[in-house]
Amino acid sequence: MLGGHRKETRGCSTPYGQPGEGAVRYANRMAQHVARVLASPLKGVYSTHIDSAQQFARHWHDTYGFGFLEHGAQEWFSGRGIVRGYPGEVIATNPGEVHDGRPLGPPTRRWRIAYVDVDVMRTLTAPERGRAEITSPVIKDAMLFRILQGLFARLERWNNRTPHARPLDSLAFEEALVTSCVRLMARHGATRWRDAPPRDLPQVRERLADDSARVPSLADLARLTGLSRYQVLRRFERAYGLPPHAWLLRRRAERARVLIRDGVTLAAAAATTGFADQSHMTRVFARQFGFTPGAWRRAARLQ
Repeated sequence: MLGGHRKETRGCSTPYGQPGEGAVRYANRMAQHVARVLASPLKGVYSTHIDSAQQFARHWHDTYGFGFLEHGAQEWFSGRGIVRGYPGEVIATNPGEVHDGRPLGPPTRRWRIAYVDVDVMRTLTAPERGRAEITSPVIKDAMLFRILQGLFARLERWNNRTPHARPLDSLAFEEALVTSCVRLMARHGATRWRDAPPRDLPQVRERLADDSARVPSLADLARLTGLSRYQVLRRFERAYGLPPHAWLLRRRAERARVLIRDGVTLAAAAATTGFADQSHMTRVFARQFGFTPGAWRRAARLQ
């Protein structure tokens, strides 16, 4: 849910809110799904505001994600098993943590999530150095919830900013972000809570992520580890939540996101990350994040 590998469902879009100068809306007309992508004054930090009836298949992000539900409820698979989230609770995911999502109760749910790159989080939470993992996908912390409400309010203000107010609103947002991240990691962070995968699997993941090499077959990965093809398939999915092919597609989408943010054209990003063409990248990207590469490019240009 904290992004979104989208499963198509039928319905109609119901736009909500008004995107400001820095907010970009993506609406899927074939399903009840409206996403706003909000830029921030800091590179490596952005936010989404999504209202959706869609179910999201398993996916992951390279970033930390944290925020809350504004309406409806959500059930999802996480690194801690099946969990449920409701309005008033903080929801979160770690970099690389596989998760999915489906509405619980009402047919739609609406949420706000801030996404923070790993290196940015390290910089922001220097006093809590060593706390690299958020320990729970659902957090009951009234103070943190109020802090996050202030964070998103300041981000909205920055996106609706006037030129003369830009530096002041940037400072206010940065202060709110530091306060949010430090509270999150100080109260709900740990050095490590996920079990490390078997030693033969990281090299499989590294081989899949090597964009300079051809896509390996299961036989290639089996030779690399000394396992059978079946063992590679089952152990990889058990360790990382997805089979190798699905993991590779999501990895390419994450890399495309960073390239587009840094100014690479959509066509070049698709070619660089190994997609068959731009249309293929767009389909995978939208399922991964809940918005299109074009919407992401427009938002990133405002940073």
